[in-house]
Amino acid sequence: MFHGSMVALVTPMSSDGALDHDSLARLIEFHIENGTDAIVAVGTTGESATLDEDEHCALIREVVERVRGRIPVIAGTGANATSEAIRLTRCALQGGADACLLVTPYYNKPTQEGLYLHYKAVAEAVPIPQILYNVPGRTACDLLPETVARLAAVSNIIGVKEATGNIARAREILDRCGDKMDLYAGDDATAMELILMGGRGVISVTANVAPRLMHEMCAAALRGDRTQADAINQRLMPLHQELFIESNPIPVKWALHQMGLIPPGIRLPLTPLSPPSHPRVRRALQQADIRLIA
Repeated sequence: MFHGSMVALVTPMSSDGALDHDSLARLIEFHIENGTDAIVAVGTTGESATLDEDEHCALIREVVERVRGRIPVIAGTGANATSEAIRLTRCALQGGADACLLVTPYYNKPTQEGLYLHYKAVAEAVPIPQILYNVPGRTACDLLPETVARLAAVSNIIGVKEATGNIARAREILDRCGDKMDLYAGDDATAMELILMGGRGVISVTANVAPRLMHEMCAAALRGDRTQADAINQRLMPLHQELFIESNPIPVKWALHQMGLIPPGIRLPLTPLSPPSHPRVRRALQQADIRLIA
């Protein structure tokens, strides 16, 4: 249903942490002009953990309104309380999102049965296409392939974002789920390989700063052109690595500020990129021929 380079969009903020709506509009146009295939709004890269529910729902509506149907909008609606995930997912449906992305419940450390029942409950409560999101390095919760396969039987659970970076894990999901569920990379560094083996795309941090190159890399991989996909990916690899030198989205928000696209704001407990990391991120941007103004 969705494919290619899907940006895990940052949420622009001013220095005091207030939401910057003008910069959000500018980012959306930047992505549409540069070939981004879908926008993931208010996901974990969008600092969903530090937005209240009213802000969260309003941002989903705003992104949908500004996109105006030109590309799909996928709303991040995961939470570590099933009731909250249902409320956010319902907001996304009412706000006009095309689908939802639900990160595994963090901190709680549910069992695999708990994960199954959590996702099943959200899917049954809200009739919108839903994508599972597994990122155990951030959540201390691992959605195993056998549980993904169980959830593939739920009609409106249409995909999974697998962010472990483990290609063997991705292969197992593909083998278990077949054509019942789409597989998306959640790790930029291994996205090309995942797509070449049968994945449908990537939900990408790197796409925030290099949307055209990410789109072209994904398009090449989707048509099976390893040579072209690899050539583009080699240019992007320093970004895939250095944009995680500190906790996401700290480096990517600093990079976007250096590009003149957003203010420097980020909400506590996250802090701006530390000065010793600046040269490394700057070099990665320059290697991808990204124009900086700062």
